[in-house]
Amino acid sequence: MSDDSHEHQSFETRAIHAGNTADPLTGAVVPPIYQVSTYKQDGVGGLRGGYEYSRSGNPTRTALEENLAALEGGRRGLAFASGLAAEDCLLRTLLSPGDHVVIPNDAYGGTFRLFAKVVSRWGVEWSVADTSDPASVRAALTPKTKVIWVETPSNPLLGITDIAVVADIARSAGAKLVVDNTFASPYLQQPLALGADVVVHSLTKYMGGHSDVVGGALIAADAAVGEELAYHQNAMGAVAGPFDSWIVLRGIKTLAVRMDRHSDNATKVADMLTRHPKVTKVLYPGLPDHPGHDVAAKQMRSFGGMISFQVAGGEEAAVEVCNRAELFTLGESLGGVESLIEHPGRMTHASVAGSALEVPGDLVRISVGIENADDLLADLTQALG
Repeated sequence: MSDDSHEHQSFETRAIHAGNTADPLTGAVVPPIYQVSTYKQDGVGGLRGGYEYSRSGNPTRTALEENLAALEGGRRGLAFASGLAAEDCLLRTLLSPGDHVVIPNDAYGGTFRLFAKVVSRWGVEWSVADTSDPASVRAALTPKTKVIWVETPSNPLLGITDIAVVADIARSAGAKLVVDNTFASPYLQQPLALGADVVVHSLTKYMGGHSDVVGGALIAADAAVGEELAYHQNAMGAVAGPFDSWIVLRGIKTLAVRMDRHSDNATKVADMLTRHPKVTKVLYPGLPDHPGHDVAAKQMRSFGGMISFQVAGGEEAAVEVCNRAELFTLGESLGGVESLIEHPGRMTHASVAGSALEVPGDLVRISVGIENADDLLADLTQALG
């Protein structure tokens, strides 16, 4: 549940204090890791604090879930074992066989795989739209549309969707708007305040921030939707464990300062890439010529740490750039303090090959970390050759 006592505080203060109450027994300023499966009851049904079994509720996970709700401005936050576990719970809560979903033409490969290979098997239909174009979203709607799914910035092409505009479209269609806020984090963007119904996160990324935990989250704007999600979270069981919850809580405390540095470094990297002769295109919403720049400037605090770029020489040249990088670690995932580089077509987005979401072969995606910016520039310069 949300903790209203923090709603008037600044983001940085909420990140540190929401859900992080001192332990009543010892005064410990960090919530304990309740590494426990079950709880002693004071007589049958006499639960202490409502806890009976850690799939249904765990105090460390509760602290994280309260923190998540406070940061996104939602009524209910829920933590899961992974981002895809959160997405699966959301879809099975909101949808029934015969329903229809509009998904973006640029989305995380795992999200596409969930729709194309899993959810579709139990009768949910989906169609693809360019969510940065309201006309494309409207054209994709059917009388059975129950969910419009948005990533902004999108993965890996860094597309920008006007959340408020698509929220109006969803409301008019009687559908829920779901926004994957992983690339931005709640520090840079607040989808619920712009009209979204549910926010999705891979906590693995910027929220954890240190490449040492896997997790997912849902935050609901409406308390009743939050209760439905909580019921399915318990019924399906893919919950975040107490240690993973504790790790994410620790990471969130520095989210604001990390995101400022990620954004500052990415701005410098994007500027360098635009001037490099072997780079044919830079995809970063902070660049004035990015088609979504004005919308991003309106709905984001700054432009984040994710950049994609295309290189001269095609797919093999892009792969070689990834292989030659040294400070940028070749690996999947993103959002950690260390910089990462990958080839989406062969790595994170291999599952969309041959679909409407297929990514260009000459594309490289980087997650710009918080190292010294000059060192990052030097590494990319040598990697590009």
